[in-house]
Amino acid sequence: MADDVVLDLAGRPVKVTSPDKVFFPKRGETKLDLVRYYEAVEGPLMATMGGRPVLLERYPEGARGKSFFQKRVPKGAPAWLETTSVQTVNGTPSNALVAVDLAHVAWAVNMGCLGFHVWPLRVGDDGAVVTFDPAASSSVELPDIDVEQWGGTEGREVVDELRLDLDPMPSVGFDRVREAAGVLRELLAEAGIAGFAKTTGKRGIHVYVRLEPRWDAYEVRAAGVAVARELERRRPDLLTAAWWKEERGDRVFVDYNQNAPHKTVFGAWSVRAKVGGQVSAPFAWEELGVVDPDALTIATVPARLASEGDPWAAMYDAPQSLDPLLAMHAADAAAGLADAPWPPVYPKMPNEPPRVAPSRARKE
Repeated sequence: MADDVVLDLAGRPVKVTSPDKVFFPKRGETKLDLVRYYEAVEGPLMATMGGRPVLLERYPEGARGKSFFQKRVPKGAPAWLETTSVQTVNGTPSNALVAVDLAHVAWAVNMGCLGFHVWPLRVGDDGAVVTFDPAASSSVELPDIDVEQWGGTEGREVVDELRLDLDPMPSVGFDRVREAAGVLRELLAEAGIAGFAKTTGKRGIHVYVRLEPRWDAYEVRAAGVAVARELERRRPDLLTAAWWKEERGDRVFVDYNQNAPHKTVFGAWSVRAKVGGQVSAPFAWEELGVVDPDALTIATVPARLASEGDPWAAMYDAPQSLDPLLAMHAADAAAGLADAPWPPVYPKMPNEPPRVAPSRARKE
């Protein structure tokens, strides 16, 4: 192994141990190569992830090695490292890393974090996640849910991103995912909303909507449910809002529950644990018909960014209203539709249907 390397990143010295350890064996990229990749995409990376808590997906031996998720920053971390308290689904607090700058990113990469799962939350100047004060806020209508079951006592976190996950069933090829993304883009445009797309680094596509800081995760999830249901109504041959896999068929699932409270999504510009170092890469809608997820890697994305710029540049300074999508949700509720199912780890929710697979329900 080569000697440790100390890099000056964001004005801080960051040590990279075992810099020549191979993380991505297809082309032989190393731990240091991964740090250099994140340095090359620093601007757009921090525009989308900066100031947010992140969940670390660690692969200490690289993409082919064993892995684990880490929410808590370990003891012995540098004193300059910024963290914040986030809640897990059961209300347990975790001291999570905040993606303040490139030095924080590189520190995590040195521990074997290849990519980052990002909360749709921001951290304020006081080091805490920004929350609503339900007693003082007149602009936010909060659903009748006991927030204390989530560990929230002062208010709910402000969520400033709607994340629409187009998740294909195993039998569905990427051409169908492209088609699904086009239908989603049309729906959002009709609502006066601009969505911004990225590859997942795997088989799907994520579409993000940057929001005004006026809603919490319950409302953002409700908007996601409304989008999923409307997409299924428009193209039942292609898209589905069915939570239960046995009902999805050969379709693309719109995973609305990626917007449930305390959920994270794999971040834009983050690198997947694949031997080719594939990136979850933003792309322009004009590229939808030709974008190739497998070709977007740590070897190709920096040059692409340098020549074409950040496809999400227009997103950062133009937060949007969720009201049109919440109106769709209200219309569904008025028509008698119950809430969509939640993941099994969540407490039972108001107006939620029985949390049991249809085939099992029929047997019972």
